[in-house]
Amino acid sequence: MVPMDGGPAVTRELGGSEALQRLGSVSYGRVVFTQRALPAIRPVNHMLDGGRVVICSHGSIALAEAARSGAVLAFQADGIDPARRTAWSVVATGLSSLVGEPAEAARYRQALGAWLGTEPGEIIRINPELITGFDLHPADVG
Repeated sequence: MVPMDGGPAVTRELGGSEALQRLGSVSYGRVVFTQRALPAIRPVNHMLDGGRVVICSHGSIALAEAARSGAVLAFQADGIDPARRTAWSVVATGLSSLVGEPAEAARYRQALGAWLGTEPGEIIRINPELITGFDLHPADVG
């Protein structure tokens, strides 16, 4: 790979625990689900709880319905530092479920907070069965 300045870059695969640590280091990412038999992607805030990704549906009926049916969802987050010419990306894929217990859902809503002035909607948990990730840095940086 070649970074934007034209110098060579190195890609390194992340192990599962390091990938989860990276996911936990940022507040926002993207959830991928199926809507009308096509892939749909929505930006969401998230948190990790016991290795599971917890997100809000933010009013997306299709996303809430996917989780209600136990669909496989993918959650992707990344970090990019143009000044240092580094980046990383992690994808966690697994079965989803709605958090139905009211006290637990309220705790997650409180922790996640409102985003973009929307109501959080349904609370969705993704139990990752596959976690992949990589980081990218200039070849001259170890």
